[in-house]
Amino acid sequence: MDVKNIVKVFLWGFYLLIPSSLGADTITGNEYLSGDQTMISATGLFELGFFKPGNTSNYYIAIWYKKIPGKAVIWVANRDKPASNKYTSKLRISEDGNLVLVSSESKSLIWSTSLHNNTSKPLKAVLLDDGNLVLRDGSNSSSPLWQSFDHPTDTLMPDGKLGLSKVFKSSQVLTSWKNLEDPGTGLFTIERDPKASQFIMLWNKTEKYWSSGLWIPDQQIFSLLPELRFLKTQLYSFSYIDNENETYISYSVHDPSIVTRLVMDVSGQLKQLTWLESSQQWVLFWSQPGQQCEVYSFCGAFAICNQSSLPYCHCLQGFEPNSGVEWGLNDYSGGCGRKTKLPCDGGTNEDKFLVSPSRVLPEHPHFVSVSTVGECESACLENCSCTAFSYDDNGCFIWFADLLNMRQLPDNSGKSLHIRVAASDVQTSRNKKLVIVILVGLGFGLVALLGLFFIVYWRQKRRLLIATKTMEHSLTRFVYRDLQSATKNFSQKLGAGGFGSVFKGILPDSTAIAAKKLDSINHSQGEKQFRAEVSAIGMIQHVNLVRLRGFCSEGSKRLLVYEYMPNGSLNTHLFKRENLQILSWRVRYQIAVGTARGLAYLHEKCRHCIIHCDIKPENILLDAEFCPKVADFGLAKLVGREFSRVLTTIRGTRGYLAPEWISGDAITAKADVYSYGMMLFELVSGRRNVQQASEGGLLDFFPTWAMEKLTEGEDILSILDPRLEGDAEKDDVMRICKLACWCIQDEESQRPSMGQVIQVLEGFLDVDMPPMPRSLRIFGGTAESPVFFSEFSSSQYSTERSGYASATSMSQDSSTYISATS
Repeated sequence: MDVKNIVKVFLWGFYLLIPSSLGADTITGNEYLSGDQTMISATGLFELGFFKPGNTSNYYIAIWYKKIPGKAVIWVANRDKPASNKYTSKLRISEDGNLVLVSSESKSLIWSTSLHNNTSKPLKAVLLDDGNLVLRDGSNSSSPLWQSFDHPTDTLMPDGKLGLSKVFKSSQVLTSWKNLEDPGTGLFTIERDPKASQFIMLWNKTEKYWSSGLWIPDQQIFSLLPELRFLKTQLYSFSYIDNENETYISYSVHDPSIVTRLVMDVSGQLKQLTWLESSQQWVLFWSQPGQQCEVYSFCGAFAICNQSSLPYCHCLQGFEPNSGVEWGLNDYSGGCGRKTKLPCDGGTNEDKFLVSPSRVLPEHPHFVSVSTVGECESACLENCSCTAFSYDDNGCFIWFADLLNMRQLPDNSGKSLHIRVAASDVQTSRNKKLVIVILVGLGFGLVALLGLFFIVYWRQKRRLLIATKTMEHSLTRFVYRDLQSATKNFSQKLGAGGFGSVFKGILPDSTAIAAKKLDSINHSQGEKQFRAEVSAIGMIQHVNLVRLRGFCSEGSKRLLVYEYMPNGSLNTHLFKRENLQILSWRVRYQIAVGTARGLAYLHEKCRHCIIHCDIKPENILLDAEFCPKVADFGLAKLVGREFSRVLTTIRGTRGYLAPEWISGDAITAKADVYSYGMMLFELVSGRRNVQQASEGGLLDFFPTWAMEKLTEGEDILSILDPRLEGDAEKDDVMRICKLACWCIQDEESQRPSMGQVIQVLEGFLDVDMPPMPRSLRIFGGTAESPVFFSEFSSSQYSTERSGYASATSMSQDSSTYISATS
């Protein structure tokens, strides 16, 4: 071995002895970072070094949380120009005063801060404890020459800025990664709109698909983001600055132990993520747009976005993903390509069309003046670039080149698109359908033969069949005679309401049930329609929703069979004092949380938003462990059309109706939030919100009295149920009362969503002192100053009671918001 090789071996061995970390948060002019070396912020919160995502061979200079598993990256320097070898790449300060990443192997510049420094003073790069990398003049460390917060990638950190500089004509923009393993510049960005005081999200820097709405200085919110008022909590504070030099939005965290980041995700959604140490995972705190399919062209060309399925993206018939690897990394931007190329030889072609129904049509169509669907099809076939057409009462529209931004809608709620494909693909599709029809026919035939074989046995062992058919994730179709037997001819009545009576029963396998006889169902409703509606309700399952076990439909006899709740309904424990266990404050608080979770599931997690319309203590049932379960959700779907039209204007129970029911405005899920808020007051006080105060029809209104106590700063425990003897956490009572007051605001935009209600109850959110709703000031009254309430005919309201709640007298349910013009 010659002398040169000996020297190389010695130097390589010496290099291996160098510590993997610089051991400091600073790089000076005579230092560099390479290989496995890292910089660590002063208190060890953040780390900077070479980062290799996934199974790639690319290296990037990045900053991540040091103490959080999984390397959650907040900033990438060379996102669009990766290094191939971290041992031959160096991060250092160059002679021209820039922080640079260079390859010593190829002698090339990979990344630079691109400053035009004229200083001859020594410089240093420092990683701060807020995750900001700054380049400073060594003699003036308080004024950075460059900082990573001015050049964010996909993440906005607390105290960072998102906006634009009016002086330097530069902007801070968040841009998504390409996919989960490529931090390169993606398709989705959020930035300050240069033409208006709002923030917008763009696809490919061209198509706007989301806007925050204009800034409203008086309310300190963006017009399309009213939830900002609920995000101003003990955890966060948001600010919007607009002056002659710059305009930007920023946020800060009051508690330095809270770890949070705002990310422009690869999904095209802006997400606020918070680290939850107890579960060792990032928790989604807030996101926009609310639904994935609202992101423009999320699925790419020739693909459909379906919000009700996972994965969200699916190729059209006759197409397949252009890159299965990218789709596996949640990068659908490459879209789909044809399985069979179109001949399109300029002569007569045999291209066909496959119908894709219930779609939000692609954008940028071309109108063709024709009078029939056949002429519309011919117009598309005449042009080789035509990829699809649609024809309806509005005329003929055809599309050229790629089809983008298509979304699946519920059946019969969208338009049909005719997709141009090769004739062979149409024949293949028809053959598949024929095979499916044959298999289904054979299956039905086999089922019919088995049915004939076992019919005698089934009749003799009917009760046993009921027990064996009651499975965890399916509905049982009960025979009326068996339900008669299980309920002892409907002798043990649990409760009654507007839609029928509820009876306790015991199945042959000792399972307790609650059978509800529907008295007001339209008997002309078809068997198939009734079963379809029941099946839809039965598929909705949640720990805080009463489970539907099955149904009975024989002629005019219609029954619903629910799981039995041994502790009955909430109202019996709150308002009926005799021989019932007093609910502790801890149990009441858990009932509030569980009820909110059940409603949030109906509003936000089901395929369609389901509005309960009748939230009250009678419809909150309690199992053996006092776990709350919302009852009678979706029951309105089972009511005939004649009855539904009567309830179009007002539906629900007096005392829990939101003002928009009375005013005739469109009803949203916020109507349930209002009812939930009214119920919270009763949960706290253990009494009806409205009670007779004196003779002559005078009533005292508890929410107004509680609101006055809240705003006057008096002892909040004075409004608590006297039976609890003050045994409750004062902070919890204050939180739940403030939340209840927000829920019953007159304007539904000022009410929180049920998801936000859960965050408040679980301590993730805190809210400011709510304003006194106008309706409380006008129609409310204290025990000292009661007011008269107008009486409405009870026939104007649905007084449907919960599954097993005993019917409560109308005088107890008489509280309601009534407009002055009623």
